[in-house]
Amino acid sequence: MSTPVIPSPRVLAPPTPIALDAVELRLVKLPLVHPFVTSFGRVDSRVIVLVRFEVAGEVGWGEIVAMEEPLFNYETVETAREVIRRHFAPELLASPIASLDDIVQRLARFRGHPMARAGLELAWLDLVGRLRGLPLTRLLGGTRDRVSVGVSLGIEPTLDSLLDRVERHVALGYQRIKLKIKPGWDLDVVSEVRRRHPDILLSVDANTAYTLADLPHLRQLDAFTLLMIEQPLEHDDLIDHAALQAQIQTPVCLDESITDEHKARQAMTIGACRMINIKVGRVGGYSQALPIHDACLARDVPVWCGGMLESGIGRAHNLALASLPGFSLPGDISASSRYFSRDLVAPPVTVAADGTVAVPQGPGLGLDVDEDFLRSQTVQVDRHTRA
Repeated sequence: MSTPVIPSPRVLAPPTPIALDAVELRLVKLPLVHPFVTSFGRVDSRVIVLVRFEVAGEVGWGEIVAMEEPLFNYETVETAREVIRRHFAPELLASPIASLDDIVQRLARFRGHPMARAGLELAWLDLVGRLRGLPLTRLLGGTRDRVSVGVSLGIEPTLDSLLDRVERHVALGYQRIKLKIKPGWDLDVVSEVRRRHPDILLSVDANTAYTLADLPHLRQLDAFTLLMIEQPLEHDDLIDHAALQAQIQTPVCLDESITDEHKARQAMTIGACRMINIKVGRVGGYSQALPIHDACLARDVPVWCGGMLESGIGRAHNLALASLPGFSLPGDISASSRYFSRDLVAPPVTVAADGTVAVPQGPGLGLDVDEDFLRSQTVQVDRHTRA
């Protein structure tokens, strides 16, 4: 099968190098309409760091998906703000930026902090799209104007509560239901959901809650014809995932373990997974998300776009990424109203009755940032300008 030519992130450049006037970080707090519970904790509100690049009256928006506590990974809201303030922003403001690759090279001497890097890369691509008058999907090589989406449902206080939420989201048209699981909230829950909905596309996400010693238990999930089991074992593990995949029928999907293109290639080579969840905000931005996508596409490994409880700004970036040809599975790009009573973008992201979301076609993000509402929800602003 011939592989479509996907533009390298190294060639996504503005017409001429850009000297940023300012790098602004906005700390925003948005309450969730419903608590989101996973194996590692409960989230009632989303504290978000937004990145805003400014140049000659134009802006570019990015979002940092780190959480308040180091639970999902080691990064936090505060570590992201600090590393940008002390190290990343001065590098980017020092001289005009020629391309995304230029950003990557300038920050290459610093280790880690992929979520902070991603926020900067997202803001850069939004800015480039606005300056070129092109939507992000065009800059990235997207091939779809609508993407299929599913919904991720957290651990609920009772099974009846979860079943009600499943019913509601199936009725809304979501093409895939994903259930968060952990020891003690897994087989009985999945069994009942499958009994009531024998034909839906159903997957589970463990967020690293199990070990290889749980193999006999996890093997019982094979009875439920699941689309996948996502990240069942440790966040930095490939070897045990390969051993698990060899002994269960349910496809293993890796999320936290796929930190860059190199890890993705290793995972596919040793058979640690049959699917990969690409989160642009987690892997370090487009400079990693695009090569991971290309590597998976070349090996016919399906990918999908995961979510991190983003606002509409991060959600618009996810939609552009999910428009690429390798994203053949429904992603976690739910409607704005799934999480927030009011989003930071206008119009809000909505899901059609057929379980698809339109890929924005305006310049850059393709959605307007509701700056009045954004200001009303802003907790703190860090502004860094050119000397």
